[in-house]
Amino acid sequence: MAIDLTSEQKDIGKANFERAVGSLAGGGDKAVTRRDFMKGLVSAAAVTPVAAAAYFGYEFSKVQGKPVKAALIGAGDEGGVLVGEHNPNYLEFVAICDIRPTNQKRIFEGQPNHIRKGFRRIYGEDAEKKIQVFDDYKKMLDERKDIEAVVIALPLHLHAPAAIDCMKAGKHVLCEKLMAWNVTQCKDMIQTAEDTDRILAIGHQRHYSLLYAHGLEVLKSGVLGDIKHIRALWHRNNSWPADGGGKDPQTGQPMLRDSWRPPIADKDRAALESRIRQLGYKNMEELVRWRLYNRTGGGLMAELGSHQLDACSIFLGKVHPLAVTGYGGKIFYHDDREVEDHVFVTFEFPGKNYYGDPGRKEIKDKNDVVIVTYSSINTNSFEPYGECVMGTRGTLVVEEEQKAMLYQERGGGVVGRSTAVTVTAGGGGQPVLDASATSGGPARQAQAVGQTAMGSGPVSRGYREEMEHFAYCIRMHQQAESPDEKTRWRLEPRCHGKVAMADAIIALTANLAMKNHERIEFKSEWFEPKSNAVPDPKMIPEEVKA
Repeated sequence: MAIDLTSEQKDIGKANFERAVGSLAGGGDKAVTRRDFMKGLVSAAAVTPVAAAAYFGYEFSKVQGKPVKAALIGAGDEGGVLVGEHNPNYLEFVAICDIRPTNQKRIFEGQPNHIRKGFRRIYGEDAEKKIQVFDDYKKMLDERKDIEAVVIALPLHLHAPAAIDCMKAGKHVLCEKLMAWNVTQCKDMIQTAEDTDRILAIGHQRHYSLLYAHGLEVLKSGVLGDIKHIRALWHRNNSWPADGGGKDPQTGQPMLRDSWRPPIADKDRAALESRIRQLGYKNMEELVRWRLYNRTGGGLMAELGSHQLDACSIFLGKVHPLAVTGYGGKIFYHDDREVEDHVFVTFEFPGKNYYGDPGRKEIKDKNDVVIVTYSSINTNSFEPYGECVMGTRGTLVVEEEQKAMLYQERGGGVVGRSTAVTVTAGGGGQPVLDASATSGGPARQAQAVGQTAMGSGPVSRGYREEMEHFAYCIRMHQQAESPDEKTRWRLEPRCHGKVAMADAIIALTANLAMKNHERIEFKSEWFEPKSNAVPDPKMIPEEVKA
């Protein structure tokens, strides 16, 4: 993520972050111990799953022996990731639905040495006997009354119709991001959840990443000073020939390494070609390669940018942006795709002193603005994807959801890339970053605490935790037997409808700014579920059946 960091400097930055986490957790200068920071995570036996449950506030004992019976709707790429990461002690899949034969097969078999593990590796070689397969989710809802919840990993244009149908059928819903194809659909989903008293969660998994949770606590402590700029990116290079080469039979163009234009399997074509119009698609390409077309997808901002801007808004306290400008274009590809292959957007967010009141109604300092830049391109992958948060006293870099690095700003504007830092108490007891000439004593203790708090093994991206918490919320919801108890027991997922709608508004308004080549100011009523106001009232999807 940071262009010119050596491997040694990255190791120093990672150690700096661990020391900062440990100090804030109470492993260093006690004067900067922070509230109940990472409650219970600093025990010597802490590991990621236990730590996540403690931090995010859910208990295995509440679902032990009674996992939530769930169905998966959409067994493609993202559905495979969710299956591979789910914990069957919390969420037990009893049915899946997908119209493509290849997806029905792959969801059981998985992929070797891949995050998409497949049902067999989780439920055993006889998984097909335990999990019923459907190609029509409405039929599944009619026949399997035991299903309590659904996980939706369909193409974007089907999120809202399927989620609303499932909630009306009495099922709790975890739907993949982006929440919906337009903002009106987001508001319809929120209203349906309220009307049916169902839990609605949206899969922006960074809300359940301990790495981002730690990063947020470091930012909230003030050690980075005032945040003025965040640079976020997700760059890929699809200019290389695809494995096997050849040409796309539909376009005649060379096959390139592009996950958004996968080959169409003969088995899928044979099974579905005659049903394309009935299903509401124009052709097989639109069904399989739905991300490439405006009617079925939302482009790079919906698929990738929404992750990055979600992370940025988390770091900024989930404040809503003020305005967005941008440029996007079909710069590289010469095929029939409709979405941009390069996007460059600039957001204006309010800084911590922009508003003068907690309700964010009165502007105190209109010049206190945080600029967030985002780019996603398809022709260069020089930098790992991630976010670089730049403050007046330090810089935090989060790389590929797996590593966080912290660096101190030193006098004279020289960035301390090679300097180990610790967190100490400054004026008024506020934490500050200080250069450390040694890793011994308090610094070593703080780093040990930080490493323990962050858990052992690979860093979780949050998929497992979001599904565990979803199941926990359902079980707690089911304990309520009266309206008063429902109010008392009601637990919301960390990324519930209103939170996810804000992410959708950010991504979809950026698309609008790029399309019209204009600066768009965000309106507060767009973010209110009860309001009919939306960024683009003309954005109404053509009907495509689920």
